[in-house]
Amino acid sequence: MTKIPENKTPLFDNIRYCTRCCIPETQEGVVFDELGICRACQSSEQKIHIDWVKREKELRRILEEAKAKADGNYDCVLPLSGGKDSMFQAYVLTQVYGMKPLGVTFSHNWYSETGWYNLQNLLDKFNIDHVQFQPNRSLVNRIARKSIEVIGDSCWLCHSGIPSFVFQMAIAYKIPLMVWGESAADVSGKDSYLNQQLKFDREYFLKVSGKVSWEKLVCDYLTEKDMRPFVLPSVEEIEAVGVTGIHLGNYLFWDDERQTEFVRDHWDWKETEMEGTYKGYKSAECIMSGMHDFTCYIKRGYGRATWQASVDVRNGLLSQDEGFELIRDHDPEIPEALDYYLKSTGLSEEEFYSIMNSQKHQKLKTTDIPIKKKCHKNAEVIVPFIEQFLAKHRSRKDPREKTGVDDI
Repeated sequence: MTKIPENKTPLFDNIRYCTRCCIPETQEGVVFDELGICRACQSSEQKIHIDWVKREKELRRILEEAKAKADGNYDCVLPLSGGKDSMFQAYVLTQVYGMKPLGVTFSHNWYSETGWYNLQNLLDKFNIDHVQFQPNRSLVNRIARKSIEVIGDSCWLCHSGIPSFVFQMAIAYKIPLMVWGESAADVSGKDSYLNQQLKFDREYFLKVSGKVSWEKLVCDYLTEKDMRPFVLPSVEEIEAVGVTGIHLGNYLFWDDERQTEFVRDHWDWKETEMEGTYKGYKSAECIMSGMHDFTCYIKRGYGRATWQASVDVRNGLLSQDEGFELIRDHDPEIPEALDYYLKSTGLSEEEFYSIMNSQKHQKLKTTDIPIKKKCHKNAEVIVPFIEQFLAKHRSRKDPREKTGVDDI
């Protein structure tokens, strides 16, 4: 393990960082202006000057039009993970705009106990009809193994599974409108609020997160039949229903921190301890988020703490130096989820690091990426809740059996 210097400068002195926040040039799609300010920081400034009243009126028009066209059908498809964004989306659609959405969930089969509660609580609070698809455990594990070879990230399963299933359900139920959450122009800076480059279409999520289509994962242990859940509907099928998508974050001022506080304080949404960062809300539904962020750190030199610290710097909650200090504490930390990942995929630790080193960004090819052991046990068990539940109930006695005098 490479020692991590104890100061408030960036972890890597051979790459360029945004002059305002903590985003490195190794972030995919990052764009710096002539002052060295990243596009996410530029978008953060744009948000202040946008006429959000005008944009909200446009959102209201879109939703009212969807309701008028529904004709007894669901008004829209609402993708749900149970995370803080989907909780907020559910609140906005049902409580503010009076929509009747169909909730659609692609389960990664890695749900934490907190995440499972949050999803069920959401459905209960807002009385949402719900369709869920859950790939089998063996398939999840095999895709997770192939995923790091293909994209250098353990989570291709969700990157492609979520949009594929949501599109499939929109067509199956003949619902034209899909309502997503955060804008690509917000935290990630993959787009701009004022000069949008990304068009929402069939290929949107392939460009934004999936990176490769399902064919690239077919191998000796993943067949074409295995990959059936990840096949997007054809252009013709999509056009026949007129399926399109919007992001609420393009019409409403999006603020992760305030929205999390709102759903936590008013709708019983729960935070938990998240690996690799100092906040407890992003991806709280998944035990493998720490693996996703750790692979990003090895590959690109930054993880979840960099992302969240950069947002806090933009919002004036941290100085850039304080951001880099938090990043040093959290990004290099080896997550407990790595143990579960290795056990599930059959890879050795040496094989994992060898694959990830081959995926490193060109700027980091010859750089030793500092990592450190986690100094405490995670507060939430890093095992899928369903596995915990099954283990508990496999050894459970028949409740009809008498166990003692108190039962008489």
